[in-house]
Amino acid sequence: MRELTAIDAAERFIETFFPTCEAAVLAGSVVRGEATDTSDLDIVIFDKKVESSYRESLIEFGWPIEVFVHNLSSYREFFEMDYRNARPSMQRMIAEGIVLKDEGVLQAIKSEAEEMLKQGPENWTEDTIRLKRYFLTDLLDDFIGSNKRAEEIFIAGELAMKIHEFVLRTNDCWIGSSKWIVRALRQYDHDFAERFADAFDVYYRTEEKSRVIELCDEVLEPYGGRLFDGFSLGKSE
Repeated sequence: MRELTAIDAAERFIETFFPTCEAAVLAGSVVRGEATDTSDLDIVIFDKKVESSYRESLIEFGWPIEVFVHNLSSYREFFEMDYRNARPSMQRMIAEGIVLKDEGVLQAIKSEAEEMLKQGPENWTEDTIRLKRYFLTDLLDDFIGSNKRAEEIFIAGELAMKIHEFVLRTNDCWIGSSKWIVRALRQYDHDFAERFADAFDVYYRTEEKSRVIELCDEVLEPYGGRLFDGFSLGKSE
């Protein structure tokens, strides 16, 4: 049993290690009410004296802590990187986080984060969609044709990532990784997210592939379905 609550530990951490910072935010699962026994504290620090951003992991006050330290401009590089990757982890931490300290600099940064989240990722072009259709088709064919369980397991994992990416990006939504794959899908369409998770759960438990195949075809169908014949890349006219 931890002696300090998440907020108390985070405040103590700031007071001890970053007493002169301009702002600090507590983010992550403890803020969303999704903490588990292994959850850590995600703390974003803004300190104008820091020359370049850095990340550090440590244990203090009975809690594992991930600290993300920025000056008052370095965070923008991470905003842009997350925007390009369509995974707005830094924006979410700042927009959803609990303010631990603010000397008047945080509202502008939070507004930037909230605006980017609202705006969504850059739209995929028709060429990008066509390219993604081809690679998703190729991966699906590998999955269907494989008869080696050890290989299938990892093909299925990659297929799950690609299906989630395709359905979210073609609908102008942010994507995720790891546990955020299902979370991002639920934010888009709760019913689809449940069918997605169920399809892969059935496959991993029973080796039955049909639900995964049907789901992939469902995602591809509005854009012309599977793509192989006639696809080319880099061919000069």
